[in-house]
Amino acid sequence: MNKIISFSKRRGFVFLSSEIYGGFGSCYDFGPLGVELKNNIKKSWWQEMTRLKDNIVGLDSAILMSPKIWQASGHLTSGFSDELVECKKCHKRFRLDLIEKDKCPECSGNLTEPKKFNLMMKTYVGPVENEAAVTYLRAETCQGIYMNFKNVVDSMRLKIPFGIAQTGKAFRNEITPKDFIYRTREFEQMEMQWFCHPNEADKYFDYWKKERINWYLKLGIRKENLRTSEVLKKDLAHYAKRAVDIEYKFPFGWREIEGVHNRGDWDLSNHSKHSGQDLTYRDEERDEKYFPNIIETSAGADRLLFAFLCDSYLEIKGGRTKTTKSIKELETVLKINKVLAPIKAAVFPLVRNNSELVEKSKEVYRLLRPRFVSYYDETGSIGKRYRRQDEIGTAFSLTIDFETLKDNTVTIRDRDTMDQKRIKIEDLVSLLEEKLKES
Repeated sequence: MNKIISFSKRRGFVFLSSEIYGGFGSCYDFGPLGVELKNNIKKSWWQEMTRLKDNIVGLDSAILMSPKIWQASGHLTSGFSDELVECKKCHKRFRLDLIEKDKCPECSGNLTEPKKFNLMMKTYVGPVENEAAVTYLRAETCQGIYMNFKNVVDSMRLKIPFGIAQTGKAFRNEITPKDFIYRTREFEQMEMQWFCHPNEADKYFDYWKKERINWYLKLGIRKENLRTSEVLKKDLAHYAKRAVDIEYKFPFGWREIEGVHNRGDWDLSNHSKHSGQDLTYRDEERDEKYFPNIIETSAGADRLLFAFLCDSYLEIKGGRTKTTKSIKELETVLKINKVLAPIKAAVFPLVRNNSELVEKSKEVYRLLRPRFVSYYDETGSIGKRYRRQDEIGTAFSLTIDFETLKDNTVTIRDRDTMDQKRIKIEDLVSLLEEKLKES
């Protein structure tokens, strides 16, 4: 765990937010490589859900919405609260279900009786901070989808079954944020709501559970680090008829990275009742009118980034090349799926004191940069440059040498196999596109 956190900062994946002021409330910033990895995860998810699946469209709803929505959804009631306890000695506060003992985890002091603590983040809209101006930062992206159910059906002429997908920020005033970027107060969700006939809800629940697991396996998550866990009836959310957690084996244990939920017709029927608007669906093929059931897939982009880092982070004793001086030396490799790799191609001149090689290298770099996230490096030996790129998961490294000046070919090295072959510069783009498509 400590190695992953240190690596994340050192190589520009994740930084503590407001670090020069001591950090702020378990919030994190994603650095140059982190934002590329996170964008690639979201892009892959979007591709999977809206391009490779039939009848799913996208949405980007507002973060600020009417507070009436959160009242109707149950978020302002005890249904969206955690139990808080306070240490009588040091006065630190903790979430009850995250404490292993009945004493303060910081000073072993006695704890107060638990009380309910609502997780919604309150803010104000307009110049006057009074009760009439109160609203909330959204706690989940799915409510924006329900608000636009009718709009999407009418504008896109969709027929049941269909899905609406959305990625975006959500906020929860967690009492005890912990485990690096696993549990934070600001995070990004990737959610899809599948609207279907009530009689087909069970079928689609099983379908989407299988599809979501397959997506992780396709992107290289090791099978032994992935499992599903059925949520017991007594632990179900107030809206859920059934729920399955997809869990990943983090360094601190098995934890949820995605939930698949059968929400029944609770959301649409409840919002219909509170808003006075008819949110039923007119099914012409069945000649009936009903509230669709909703199968939800809900994943956290930040948690997935953490899981992919953990799963692909390798330390190899003795290194990967014959030039390693000691078998005790450790070489770090981020063996991440090439589709997700923050950098696709790194370009090196064999030496940096030859102007022709440097200029040719920059020419290749300029060729690749508009199409792939690329990196130019001329510092240190070729071996060190390879190792630096292996550590951050760069998919391919390209070396421009003296033979390049003769025949316009470069050496391309695969991160995973370390195989090297020469290829004409004119064929580079098509080769990389093909290789990255295969990943």
